[in-house]
Amino acid sequence: MKKIKDLQQWLDGYRDVDNACGELEVGWEMVKEGLMEEAELDALYASAMQLIEALELRNMLRREEDKLGVVLKINSGAGGTESQDWASMLMRMYLRWCEKHGYKTSIANILDGDEAGIKSCTINVEGDFAYGYLKSENGVHRLVRVSPYNAQGKRMTSFASVFVTPLVDDTIEVRVDPALLSWDTFRSGGAGGQNVNKVESGVRLRYQFTDPYTGEKEEILIENTETRDQPKNKENAMRQLRSILYDKELQHRMQEQAKVEAGKMKIEWGSQIRSYVFDDRRVKDHRTGWQTSDVGGVMDGDIDDFIKAFLMEFAGSEEEK
Repeated sequence: MKKIKDLQQWLDGYRDVDNACGELEVGWEMVKEGLMEEAELDALYASAMQLIEALELRNMLRREEDKLGVVLKINSGAGGTESQDWASMLMRMYLRWCEKHGYKTSIANILDGDEAGIKSCTINVEGDFAYGYLKSENGVHRLVRVSPYNAQGKRMTSFASVFVTPLVDDTIEVRVDPALLSWDTFRSGGAGGQNVNKVESGVRLRYQFTDPYTGEKEEILIENTETRDQPKNKENAMRQLRSILYDKELQHRMQEQAKVEAGKMKIEWGSQIRSYVFDDRRVKDHRTGWQTSDVGGVMDGDIDDFIKAFLMEFAGSEEEK
């Protein structure tokens, strides 16, 4: 059924483009005969181009994992309250983007900042092609502004890191060895009524992972306080673990398939991908060169142009490799 749905979307997209091109052709003939204004023809042309570009963008999301949901994790960088405030602003930006596109979101875990903002948060995003779009956000985001938390009113630079991994669904098999699993429970802090502070509903999962290719060992730690139901939190934590294991295998396959062009497709901690300069009213993506002066719109979730520029420049070369 998923395959049929996917094919049907391609067919519908093609028909929409074909109809728009037909209307444009008829409109051109009518303009030549003086039966239609040029402004109406321009509107038909703009509509046809929008449909074609949407179909081209969808063509950039043909990898198996692109169709999945997303586990999006935001960590504040060094800089105390200022960077923690920046992390909370990024969280709001992505939540607004998801809301505008009809994606279902849930905050799996959040750690509040000391005075303001957040130290880290994990957001689950469910919906078609969420990973395909949001994979472009993986990396370090830099903020430059006059800080409201600086008594001298100095211009400050803050960093926050965004990690994006596919949210594995039940159709993808990932092997988890129960012998390597251990659980802790704890009381969820903060507001939430009587039950949340009295019952140990929060769960902490530890998984002793050994990389099958390098032999390196690491402990994967996941905390989940999403609900007041401990079994449900355990289920959510296991889902995040499967997503992380899936992503590790995916990263290995990507490394084997292609030599990544330096500074472009390389995705790792420390790679600064975008700068948000509030004073100069400028947001610039350093990978594609795309920039905008609509800082307020971007912080309200209008990041589609950045996503599109990234996919159109890099996703096609990914598919070829």
